[in-house]
Amino acid sequence: MEIALVLILLLIAVVLFATEKISIEIVTLSMLIILTSFRVITPEEAFAGFSSDFIIIIAAIFILSAALQETAILDFAVIKLVRLARQSTNFMLLIIMLATGVISAFMNNTTVTAMFITPLIGLSKRIKTSASKLLMPLAFAAILGGTCTLIGTSTNVAVSGYIAREGLVPIGLFEISGIGFAIFLVGVAYMMTIGQRMLPSYDDQNLTEEYKLQKYLTEIVVMPDSPLVGQLVFASDLATLNFRMLNIIRGKDNFLPDFRTRIRANDILLVEGDLDNLMKVRETKGIQIMADVILQQVLETEEIRLAELMITRQSNLIGRTVKEVNFLQRYGLVVIAISRHGETLRTKIGSIQLQLGDLLLVQGSAERLSQLRASNNVALLDAFEPILYKKRKGIIAISCFAIAILLGTFKLLPLSIAFLLAAICSILFRCISSEKAYSAIDFRLLILIGGMTAFGTAMENSGAADFLAQGIVELLGPLGKMAVLTGFVLLTVLLTQPMSNAAAALVIIPVALRTAAELQAEPRTFAIAIMLAASISLVTPFEPACILVYSPGKYRFWDFIKIGFPLTLLLITIVLLLVPVFWPL
Repeated sequence: MEIALVLILLLIAVVLFATEKISIEIVTLSMLIILTSFRVITPEEAFAGFSSDFIIIIAAIFILSAALQETAILDFAVIKLVRLARQSTNFMLLIIMLATGVISAFMNNTTVTAMFITPLIGLSKRIKTSASKLLMPLAFAAILGGTCTLIGTSTNVAVSGYIAREGLVPIGLFEISGIGFAIFLVGVAYMMTIGQRMLPSYDDQNLTEEYKLQKYLTEIVVMPDSPLVGQLVFASDLATLNFRMLNIIRGKDNFLPDFRTRIRANDILLVEGDLDNLMKVRETKGIQIMADVILQQVLETEEIRLAELMITRQSNLIGRTVKEVNFLQRYGLVVIAISRHGETLRTKIGSIQLQLGDLLLVQGSAERLSQLRASNNVALLDAFEPILYKKRKGIIAISCFAIAILLGTFKLLPLSIAFLLAAICSILFRCISSEKAYSAIDFRLLILIGGMTAFGTAMENSGAADFLAQGIVELLGPLGKMAVLTGFVLLTVLLTQPMSNAAAALVIIPVALRTAAELQAEPRTFAIAIMLAASISLVTPFEPACILVYSPGKYRFWDFIKIGFPLTLLLITIVLLLVPVFWPL
């Protein structure tokens, strides 16, 4: 009964994680409630993962990374690297990938990817190279760089914490650096040779053409006898037909309407709507629709610009709609279209929930757009202009990070205490405020890791881990330990497609440890192989770092399969060859 319950919950979780119909933290906490209610785990076991030291390590690293971003010292370093590397595309790509890998060995790979996107897009325009030639290698380098140290990814930290709870020796800070470095170098070599030849070259288009707005935008001239005269823009007859008012040309003025603006005779209204409503409005008395409008000229003037904004990982806009956040009032910008994974969304924009990596085509004043450069919610994708960094505080933040690494490496303090101390020091020295430190922590990820750790306990308590382990041993055991290890690595890579890397690893680890015991093999070898396998799946763009570059790079889903699948197979081979060398079976 308990085995069936746990396995059914696992299947449901995989489906819900894949579809994202319900947020991952709600799914995770709901599973804990069900497992506790059926007494598969005790309340203490349900919440034991949240009190583990690896949760403190992950939270502290989020704060330290945010402190480095807040001081802008990394922005300064990034732009210096980009300028250094712009001599040629190949040289630039090599330098950027190497630098990205080094940084992501100590920071969250999504954060590192986000740091590089804007300067690389700006640079690609200056050297007339397609951004698609640069952004996928950037994301891959950030992901693979995380395999080089324990703190490179939250998956590594979570797996180390789990095996420590099982009585095994936790993974050292640099214990996996040898194999991680090999994985990273193979990835760089692949992207510099085979991958580079397969990378697409998508030319930058006129923004209105790129978002295919011609079919949906038109100019309406308001005649003196029109019933629209005197009506409030956002409560007018046009608004009732689901037309969105984007711009008003009144004499020599070209401005954005607000909620107090009334329509006047001879106004030229730039509106957005579907074709059916456009046909209906043609019959309205007192208006004239202008044909053959050159949209880019209408939308952009010396004062009003078009721009692309990208939703970042730290954004508090994720999961909220344009309407909910009062985007126009908050930022003074009109959202014209949204691009998600190559698909342009224009219908009912106000009701679309924003996601990580979404691109927003916005219209507004140059001043308003410039103010967004300091925002953590969105990244402005145009020529990169680094803000002036806080040199002294930046050095303090880096020093706190480095001291924590040294204290942990030489075991002068436990890793959790070392990084917690560093995080507190970064706040005390005002490298980051307490409020921003709290907002920098990805609590959804912490809930996911803590909850999935408890789910691993449920698999053990229910006997599901033993049940699956026996099945695997019967199926692959006769072929030898290496065949079983290969099976677990392939399963992990497969599960990371619908689930997060950490969740996939934490689901498989309990079964792998039981299987290792059945085979009388070294359990840490299985754990480390699974941990690394969770970070080398580059087949689809579901990894957050890949999601960030998907839309800015104008990639198609097939681009990731075509380039990432061979690389993933190559990296699986590296893991299977080297893990038994470093950690004998």
